[in-house]
Amino acid sequence: MNESIKKYMKVGLIHFMAYPSCIKGEGPIEETLRKIALDDYFDAVEITWIKDKNVRERAKKIIETSYLTVGYGAQPRLLTTGFNINHLVEEERLKALQTLKEGIDEAYEINAAGFGFLSGKYPEDRLEEAFEALVKSTKELCRYAKEKGNMPILLEVFDYDIDKKSLIGPAQLAKRFAEEIRKEHDNFGLMVDLSHIPQIHETIEESLLPVKDYILHAHMGNCVVKDPSMAAYGDQHPRFGFPNGEVDVDQMVEYLRMLKDIGFISEERRPIVSFEVKPFGDEDPDLVIANAKRVLNLAWAKV
Repeated sequence: MNESIKKYMKVGLIHFMAYPSCIKGEGPIEETLRKIALDDYFDAVEITWIKDKNVRERAKKIIETSYLTVGYGAQPRLLTTGFNINHLVEEERLKALQTLKEGIDEAYEINAAGFGFLSGKYPEDRLEEAFEALVKSTKELCRYAKEKGNMPILLEVFDYDIDKKSLIGPAQLAKRFAEEIRKEHDNFGLMVDLSHIPQIHETIEESLLPVKDYILHAHMGNCVVKDPSMAAYGDQHPRFGFPNGEVDVDQMVEYLRMLKDIGFISEERRPIVSFEVKPFGDEDPDLVIANAKRVLNLAWAKV
């Protein structure tokens, strides 16, 4: 594309993945967030829980002052605690529901443009029960969010048998789930992630086309899935060009073309499309971010 990518989407960065020391709601949040805010390549940033209210207020000021759009990723509220939003034990499901409601409160506090979460593990022989538990929880989250405003609730599609082993999941199940929630709640959508597509054993077309009407948010990343013995195997989001990785410039081109063809990225919508990249081992986070920007620039030139 000869036209600027900024005409079609807001390029974002997931703060707590690029700087994983912040993933538990603590750490050098302000310093690292400021780095992103100073970089005008980015139009959006995705943050997660910030446990200290004073730090949260200062983070909000950084975001507002720098003209960034912000999204709220509640995935760490589940992944770092072991909570499962589709747990078949009601007491455990309610624990997950409570932390996500607290996340919705925080998301509104920072004026987030969306709230992301993920489904949990499930017993294969009780998949339908887990599905119903997830539907019940998600409808409650949508109702709770709607009482406070119009912020969309976004379920991120993850792998179902490699790393996170989340219920949602394969494209057809994701479609069925989105259809079920949308029957009652117009403030719900799906979040897709390029790095998860190889982990779901689908092509980009197989993964995106069935759910095209429900996609409200997208991520760009890489993964390693060829062999469990390989470095960064699973859902580790290594940099583009990582040894044995599945995603580089060509795959990014295909992903962006598909998102454009289905009308997701467009001049009218300008949705958030964020990098989900994480330093591996002792890699410098800022170099990993620079890598991502170069790959996107190369890919966009070929779209």
